[in-house]
Amino acid sequence: MSKDLNNISKFLSYVLRHQPEAINIRLDTDGWVDIDTLISQANLHGESLTRDLIEQVIKTNDKKRFTLSEDGLKIRAAQGHSTAQVEINYIKQIPPQYLYHGTATRFVDSIKQQGLIAGDRHYVHLSLDEKTATMVGQRHGKPVVVKIKAQLMNQLGYKFYLADNGVWLTNSVPSEFLAWD
Repeated sequence: MSKDLNNISKFLSYVLRHQPEAINIRLDTDGWVDIDTLISQANLHGESLTRDLIEQVIKTNDKKRFTLSEDGLKIRAAQGHSTAQVEINYIKQIPPQYLYHGTATRFVDSIKQQGLIAGDRHYVHLSLDEKTATMVGQRHGKPVVVKIKAQLMNQLGYKFYLADNGVWLTNSVPSEFLAWD
């Protein structure tokens, strides 16, 4: 992704996940906003957006962070929300035996004590494979991959969801379900 598209992706992440009010837009409870409204409000707030640029970001974003509605009129962030405007009603899914969480070494002691918590976001984000989790962890420092006993958690009543972009979500992961390799 080019630098310009990367900057647009960061801007879209910011307004569609965390601060829609920064450009005076309102997301519905499923996170959707009309693309024309997004473009108009972004342009009013100094961010030059077009439908073509948005579509390029959606197509080229390797993390598949954004979803276009079936009719092509709306956009949302697939997951990662911290704004109270959004409460996506994900469908409960049965996870595989193990899922993975990428983090940095500086967070290991805290995670061992309190497990994985969502923090400012609505959910803890988990990956299907170790490679993806490692890439996530690298964004925060020296990476560490934590193995999650997801199927066991599910059997004990913990709920798991799968976002549009393949990221697994759960409310929290207590430390007894963490496996450190």
